[in-house]
Amino acid sequence: MTFKPSPLQLERDAYRRRQTVLSVAVGAVSTLVVGALLYAAVTGAPGWDRFRASFLDPDVARESLPAVLRGLWLNVRLLVVCAVAALLLGLGIATLRTIRPAVFFPLRALAAGYTYTFRGLPLIVTLYLFAFGVPGLRLSGTPSVLVLGGIAIVLTYAGYIAEVFRAGIESVHPSQRAAARSLGLTYRQTMRHVVLPQAVRRVTPPLLNDLVAMQKDVGLISLAGPIDAIRAAQIETAGSYNYTPYVVAGVLFVLLAIPVVAVTDWVTLRAARRQSGDNRL
Repeated sequence: MTFKPSPLQLERDAYRRRQTVLSVAVGAVSTLVVGALLYAAVTGAPGWDRFRASFLDPDVARESLPAVLRGLWLNVRLLVVCAVAALLLGLGIATLRTIRPAVFFPLRALAAGYTYTFRGLPLIVTLYLFAFGVPGLRLSGTPSVLVLGGIAIVLTYAGYIAEVFRAGIESVHPSQRAAARSLGLTYRQTMRHVVLPQAVRRVTPPLLNDLVAMQKDVGLISLAGPIDAIRAAQIETAGSYNYTPYVVAGVLFVLLAIPVVAVTDWVTLRAARRQSGDNRL
């Protein structure tokens, strides 16, 4: 049996549609006005011509784009490897910090010391220590500077990710652990089948935010010497004495981040709707 909406409901729906159209129109007009004012303010500045020639030269951008793109491919590969490694290491550290028995206190203390250290130590300092300090030890089998820089990024971000995972694990109500144990599940089975699935689902938005931050920070690998997008832009700038290659690298990083940011916003909105009981996704 099909129910037709009442005239009052139809009127309400029409009013909501009119309000939506009005809101979109007002937003578009206000955006155009603000954009026009900003454009006039920037292009009317006394040094605009010199700034445009130094940072927005289309010929220099076109010439430097292939080299910067080749360097960006290194950043992308490094991001994928570091993201996976940091997630696994962070999950392991978070698990160690949430172990309950007193006999595991040394492991909890080591895990806590790890998070305190690498969350407080600036990434650039960690990068220098690994990229330049470790080779100075002259140990046999020392990996390349690129690998050492990647390890520095992984260790730093694993400290942040571990705290995100720990917050998710501790957000699961203790009664669920008790119920799982009463059904005969071991501690490992309880964590794997009951606690971790809920914890991961709850902390997905902040984990994606950490991924966006890591996507930017992999550009710091250029400080250690590998030719990534930033280093390629620096080399191109040194040859032309024009800073447009840096702008090209920055635009490419922004374009790389847009899909991740969009997914992060969608997951955050989806989680908020689920929590509020709204099933519209």
